Amino acid sequence: MSTTPRKKLPLGIQTFAKIRQGDYYYVDKTAIALDLIKQGTHYFLSRPRRFGKSLFLDTLKELFEAHEALFQGLAVHPHWDWSVKYPVLRFSFGSGKFTDIQGLTHTLETQLSHLEQQFGITARFEHVGGRFADLILQLQQQTQQPVVILIDEYDKPILDALDYPEVAKANRDFLRGFYSTIKDYDAYIKFSFLTGVSKFSKVSLFSGLNNLLDITLDAHYSSLCGYTDTDIDTIFNPELEGLDREEIRYWYNGYNWLGEGVYNPFDILHLFRNRQFGNYWFETGTPSFLVNLLFKRQVSSLSLDQTFTSTQVLSSFDIEDIATEALLFQTGYLTIKQAERIAQQDYFHLGFPNLEVRQSLNESLLAVLVKDKSKQAVNSAQLYRLLLKNDFEGLKQIFHAFYASIPNNWYNSNNIQAYEGFYASVFYSYFAALGLDVLVEDASNLGRLDMALKFNQQVYLFEFKVVNSRPRGKSKALQQLQDRHYADKYRHLNQPIYLIGVKFSKKDRNIVGFAVEQA
Repeated sequence: MSTTPRKKLPLGIQTFAKIRQGDYYYVDKTAIALDLIKQGTHYFLSRPRRFGKSLFLDTLKELFEAHEALFQGLAVHPHWDWSVKYPVLRFSFGSGKFTDIQGLTHTLETQLSHLEQQFGITARFEHVGGRFADLILQLQQQTQQPVVILIDEYDKPILDALDYPEVAKANRDFLRGFYSTIKDYDAYIKFSFLTGVSKFSKVSLFSGLNNLLDITLDAHYSSLCGYTDTDIDTIFNPELEGLDREEIRYWYNGYNWLGEGVYNPFDILHLFRNRQFGNYWFETGTPSFLVNLLFKRQVSSLSLDQTFTSTQVLSSFDIEDIATEALLFQTGYLTIKQAERIAQQDYFHLGFPNLEVRQSLNESLLAVLVKDKSKQAVNSAQLYRLLLKNDFEGLKQIFHAFYASIPNNWYNSNNIQAYEGFYASVFYSYFAALGLDVLVEDASNLGRLDMALKFNQQVYLFEFKVVNSRPRGKSKALQQLQDRHYADKYRHLNQPIYLIGVKFSKKDRNIVGFAVEQA
């Protein structure tokens, strides 16, 4: 039991001063901030939404403005010259209507006007780029100190307009010119830091800012945003009583950018507030664009947790070329599980970071098929009950009914072919959406098992086959499970093992074989 007094939870607070002046928990990131400032000048960081990027930028703002009282007791305090105050220009694209061709210009004009008013500077140019450049120059002359530039959600004007390609391209081209000002006026700039969700390629957006250092995959700065295990166990120790520490890890830990893993702060703060586990981060955003893209590209949910990619792919995000792996990684639905260097290039094994993401994303994938959330809930609950009873005939019937409910025009409108991965992914998504322990393509010396499910002190091993006609005789899928001795890998658990061979018909688009045998 902790003897440290409890503090207020900084839910939804992105203002450093408010946290420090109130009785709120604060995870000290100022040592990292100090290191960044000492080591370089221009930085870029990509992190998923609600990871604390805005709070970190606000911390930098208060630091450069030398508000010493706010930093008493923090790591940076004894190492900073508090007699020097730098002028700070902070821009944010967190709000604004960017699907309109003039939306971006209006947003920047408003922010520039506020900054000019704040510093008592009269605009001498009408164009946004000219006003930005002149603001930097005049501030340096006025204060005799180089300028600090902080830009939050730099990519939102592009991401918000992805459904309007021409607007998105116009916003991208506009921002390319705007950001290039930072390079052109480097002599007048002390420090700059840009954050966002997506990492657009330098060719498309940062061609004019090639001196920008990308620290997205720098292990030294991996915990710049998010909470570490140490943070949870020390700073938030008073909140842990009554909660299962391992369950907290299972639900929310696992985000990794080649260094120390972190938790999403939004999840942790809501867990401590509500005292129960939930899909807090996932529910704040609707990944409809992402889910629709996965179906359009026929990406099986079975493959998501075992994605293999390269640094080049993760860095190739652009309007005309959005790599599936890059989109999933940058938005936080996949994370780095393992890094591997092959032939002078870095490759990554990606997977779901934690239970929340795996469960929620699969539930969203199912929702596209079911079209009825009430029916989906009924199906999931019934599936769980059938598993508890080992009612295999019931399992066959519920999945058969589900496939039968998918109309033919859905396959046609989504260009879905009757391929094995699609059918098997439905099984996987239902199990994953229930939060069950399910593993796909588990390798042994004899091959790869399609899917393994551990539940209720029992093991279920699945093999899926797609056939052109209704099968006759013994199930080949079941025979393969037996011949390759897949069960041997699980015998050390001393639990009942069931082999389940499932066959799908391309013609019927449904289950035509469901054979079960205990190993």
